[in-house]
Amino acid sequence: MQLSGLVSSGLGRAHVFMAQPHYQEQFRALLGKTAWPGTLNVAVDGHDLVEYIALRKKSGIDTLDASSEDRLAAGNVDVESFEAHRIRGFLRDGVSFGGATAYIAEFKTDEGNIPCALLIPDLTRHIDVVEIIAGACLRELFNLEDGATVHIELK
Repeated sequence: MQLSGLVSSGLGRAHVFMAQPHYQEQFRALLGKTAWPGTLNVAVDGHDLVEYIALRKKSGIDTLDASSEDRLAAGNVDVESFEAHRIRGFLRDGVSFGGATAYIAEFKTDEGNIPCALLIPDLTRHIDVVEIIAGACLRELFNLEDGATVHIELK
């Protein structure tokens, strides 16, 4: 499965979560290295959105904010061959840090490729935004601006 979309700006809060040692240990096991303390947001639509909704459903994430047409179409997408890796949440100093589901992937641009993971947080405001983590800052590595087209190929 390959998802294509446009780089988009996020809320700028992912680094607070991504920098937590508890998460970084799990990302190291997943990626073979620590993850850059942030995510790259990729907006998807059309068939790419339908496939992403199917991955969200496999992850156990509520998809009621998606259109009924997209939810129905996602039921016809076969995602069983993609292994869902659980990222465990934790409690630190009375603050709850939620869990997520990750899928191993490869991030692709016209400039090159890098191993990554598609991260689906248990709690998110996004229905049409894919969050990508990698061992490097993808925006800097590939000189990406909002609106750039990128591809994420699930492994």
